Amino acid sequence: MNARDGRAPRVARVILSDFRSYPALDLALSGRLVALTGENGAGKTNLIEAVSLFTAGRGLRRADLAEMQRAGGAGGFAVSVAVQGAEDEVRLGTGIERLPDGGLSPRRNRIDGVAVSSPAAFADHLRVVWLTPALDALFTGAAGDRRRFLDRLVLALDARHGARVSAYERALRSRNRLLEDPRPDRAWLEGIEAEAASLGAAVAAARMRMAGPLADLAAGGRDDAAAFPWADLAIEGEIEAIAAADEAAAAERMKQLLRDGRPRDAAAGRALAGPHTSDVKVRHGPKDVAADRASTGEQKALLVGIVLAHARLVASVSGLAPLVLLDEVAAHLDRRRRAALYAALDALGSQVFMTGADPALFGELPGGAEIFSVASGKVAPLG
Repeated sequence: MNARDGRAPRVARVILSDFRSYPALDLALSGRLVALTGENGAGKTNLIEAVSLFTAGRGLRRADLAEMQRAGGAGGFAVSVAVQGAEDEVRLGTGIERLPDGGLSPRRNRIDGVAVSSPAAFADHLRVVWLTPALDALFTGAAGDRRRFLDRLVLALDARHGARVSAYERALRSRNRLLEDPRPDRAWLEGIEAEAASLGAAVAAARMRMAGPLADLAAGGRDDAAAFPWADLAIEGEIEAIAAADEAAAAERMKQLLRDGRPRDAAAGRALAGPHTSDVKVRHGPKDVAADRASTGEQKALLVGIVLAHARLVASVSGLAPLVLLDEVAAHLDRRRRAALYAALDALGSQVFMTGADPALFGELPGGAEIFSVASGKVAPLG
């Protein structure tokens, strides 16, 4: 199933107030392929970051909310989008406000003007996936970066996964503090470990539910001549391996690892086993080499292929063709791969936002695409 088989919501309007470099913006959109071009620092990434807030988490930059308010503004910010579905339109809003004491409010989230408790509620109307330059070193960087990338992929399918991961990390931090005491309260420690084990197994199981189908889609038809090579993905982690078949057994094994590892973990100041230590291994399918040994261009093409496969998976599982945000994705692709990318995006059926400094990068876009010029917090149709 590709994105065209499900509902394909479209952002028809973006309204910003005091967000990053934008004092105010009211941008109407009609196309499914939207390109934003302008000089570095013009505000292209700021605009797609605003759209990325309509999913659980902190957006594509993983920034603190306070960083998103405009320097010199009144304080706080607001972002709103009008999302057109098959039969109706819904208004989603998010932001923070300046409080009378000078502080900032918690994040506020609304759907058609009605407050909702969490951005996870937006998932009923919009799913979002993205690729940014920060991911270019994913295959050669730290394992923690790959885990965060994996959890971001899961989050597009399961809006509660982020809260699950956060709760697991909090439980481990509580355990670390208890282990600092040479004689910790045993009942309390066992209770914290039971909680961490249950959460860790749930995190691992969610990762495996996503990783298997994603690997199958990424492999696709295994066309070795395709512009975006198929990727062989695998999660290396003991708890994930068990959770793939039995989440309860994974929780019991995690509990045992925590119990047996108390002396070692106390000395290290952290838990040395569990899903927070797992890694994601990716191989360049056609060449059968580890992704970290592929060329820079091949790694970029692998990432694009994974993101496209993920978008198809999100559409298949959720019934919503996800919004796709691609920041500077075409800059390091040759002309053949750019044309192949735009054809693949057009076939996907999703609405896609792309950024690029050079308007020539979008010369291969199909008819009907919208191209905007971004400069000094203003956005206007190009040409």
